[in-house]
Amino acid sequence: MMDNRGNMAVEIAIMLVTLLMIMGMVLNASELLTNKAITTAETENMETLITEIVDNLVNNPGNPENWQEYGKGTPGLAIVNEEGEIVPNSVSYSKFIALGKGYKKLVDEKLFGSKIKTSMELIPRESSISSVKIGNNNEKGDVFSVNRFVKCDFYKKFVLYDFKHGGKCNHRHSQDVCSCNYFKVFKGNLKTSNYYLLIDSKEENDLKFIVDTTRVVKSRPWENPGSDMIYLNDKINFYDDESAVVFIHFNKPNVKAVLVCVPKNFKMHDLNYDYFRTNDCDLILKAWF
Repeated sequence: MMDNRGNMAVEIAIMLVTLLMIMGMVLNASELLTNKAITTAETENMETLITEIVDNLVNNPGNPENWQEYGKGTPGLAIVNEEGEIVPNSVSYSKFIALGKGYKKLVDEKLFGSKIKTSMELIPRESSISSVKIGNNNEKGDVFSVNRFVKCDFYKKFVLYDFKHGGKCNHRHSQDVCSCNYFKVFKGNLKTSNYYLLIDSKEENDLKFIVDTTRVVKSRPWENPGSDMIYLNDKINFYDDESAVVFIHFNKPNVKAVLVCVPKNFKMHDLNYDYFRTNDCDLILKAWF
């Protein structure tokens, strides 16, 4: 038979085992809480960081302002308008593309210190333009995302005139019923540049237009566009002059059409009205460890 000392030893052993089990459970719970706290802190820090960076990008043109021409400096994406004012919540397409070309140096290293991976995507709303994505593609684990509604200019810098706004006319057309405007061109311009009228595809079948110059004696008839892209170089007559003043007339007011001047090597695929107007877009920044 076990004496009292034996019973006491067994009881003590049971108590020690129980105590060790309780301590293990406490330590495990403590470790889980610690890890959860660390994860929560990392998540909050990540969300705060990418939110601040996105807001800075879309409200700041960068330093220097034309950093995209040199591929260095502190990047910013905001548009600077013709009056020299920063357009809030905007994305310059040329800066966005430049950011993509130097993404590792300008974004991964300069903005995030190479601690995390990121990508950005510009998604036009109500447009025929495809989205554009830059940065890393190997998303994995927990991915943090910030979305901002922005204005994007795409190729608007090549626009000479937007016919949604009133202009001048040499035929005394009332701008209440027509859309007219003019531009001056030199013979030398046609060697390096192409001029186009780009029309919203929803309007091309309901329009007529005239292209003439101040030297035309006989009035020209209205023409049907027949396309959403009208090449103008072969419609410009210089006669014996080195330059010409070209007038363009549409038979409707506030036409969704633009006059553009693009380099000879400009991609034909991008000669689309939507590329040359200001677009409403979503800018999405994703980040992960």
